Amino acid sequence: MAKEKVLVIEDDEDILTLLEHHLGREGYTVETAEDGEKGLDLARERPSHVIVLDLMLPGMDGYQVLKALRADERTASTPVVILTARGEEADIVTGLELGADDYVTKPFSPRVLMARIRAVLRRKSRQATVADKDEPIEVFDIRIDPRRHEVRVRSRPVELTATEFQLLRFLASHPGWVYTRQQIVDAVKGTDYPVTDRAVDVQMVGLRRKLGKAGEYIETVRGVGYRFREE
Repeated sequence: MAKEKVLVIEDDEDILTLLEHHLGREGYTVETAEDGEKGLDLARERPSHVIVLDLMLPGMDGYQVLKALRADERTASTPVVILTARGEEADIVTGLELGADDYVTKPFSPRVLMARIRAVLRRKSRQATVADKDEPIEVFDIRIDPRRHEVRVRSRPVELTATEFQLLRFLASHPGWVYTRQQIVDAVKGTDYPVTDRAVDVQMVGLRRKLGKAGEYIETVRGVGYRFREE
């Protein structure tokens, strides 16, 4: 049975050939584009399940492509994995802020990239199967019940503030996904809520302390933000 379709937007011919080989061996259908404009057109005209996007493209760069993808309802929810030689923290944060789902820096291991693509597709599938956002979330030994506003760790009730509850619920709903502090604030409080990065860190410290040993499931991604460990 055919697997999902992957669109690779990359201007380096050697890397394109390498990715076509490895993705094809994994069973994916592969489509490629060597510049941002063509890649964006393909993404809109022939939808893919996931897009691998280089940042340093001729003409329309990867950031511009990502903005356009997220602004178009046809591609707004398509997972995007950034593949880039620009591995500075600021570049990674910018990509995530613009809506990328993951990133891999060059030089890269094809096996690692394949694993990242599989992980992104699993997350997308998991989200699609959640029919009711208020359904309880069970991950590791934590149970989060939005309807009861209740959290239990190994059946032990944990008392959380409203903000701590929303932080935990948000991260646990997207295990493995890395979020910047601003993305976390936007998801929990709304885009107009004035708060500093330091305030997010303080909330995380309190949340981890209350969760006890289970607080280790919330991981700090240095220079970027936070993620909930993937099972």
